[in-house]
Amino acid sequence: MKNTPKAVAVTGASSGIGEATARRLAADGHRLLLGARRADRLAALTAEITAAGGTAAFRRLDVTDATDTAEFVRAAQELYGRVDAVVNNAGVMPLSPLEALRIAEWDRMIDVNVRGVLHGIAAALPLMRAQGSGHFVNVASVGAYEVSPTAAVYCATKYAVRAVSEGLRQESAGDIRVTLVSPGVTESELADHIADPAARKEMESYRAVALPASAIADAIAYALAQPPEVDVNEIVVRPAAGVR
Repeated sequence: MKNTPKAVAVTGASSGIGEATARRLAADGHRLLLGARRADRLAALTAEITAAGGTAAFRRLDVTDATDTAEFVRAAQELYGRVDAVVNNAGVMPLSPLEALRIAEWDRMIDVNVRGVLHGIAAALPLMRAQGSGHFVNVASVGAYEVSPTAAVYCATKYAVRAVSEGLRQESAGDIRVTLVSPGVTESELADHIADPAARKEMESYRAVALPASAIADAIAYALAQPPEVDVNEIVVRPAAGVR
């Protein structure tokens, strides 16, 4: 399938799925603005992409800050003249049993996983309406469809991303496409930030079989490559060796 080069803003691009997505989309000829908190990693990734002949720039981004997110999207527009797609990928996963009462971690997941997606939508939706087209790719999880012990709050945030994505799709009237991508267990740094000992131990065995991040990047690239009249609404990607 031939790709039409697009201007794409990617959040959470410093590692994992976001980093793999940046590499894949750059290889497909898209023009990228990469955002994340770790600017040093973004700089290295941008240099790698441009050295390979791709088009990319970066900007430090905190998706929990609505103003910062708006400036990030505006920077993409200034760079490329438009914003064809936003990949809302930034996320955190500090799992723990509810009885552990890790309220600060709950708040962090809500801020990044839910508000971060909403901030991305709020920043780009008026722009996409004005230009008459656009595409949101919101990265959720299989946790948007099922709940497991220690993951109640995490799954709640991903259910929210799923609900917001479906609501946006219904309100879009054909001019803006919306894709929800829900990865199963995928190689990433998400599990590295689990502080609760029991949850961390459980996740070690849970992640014994994991997808490469490039598999999710391929799914995102597929959705973006469809012609304007095709809207890929949901993609669930799991390891073939398991149900997770």
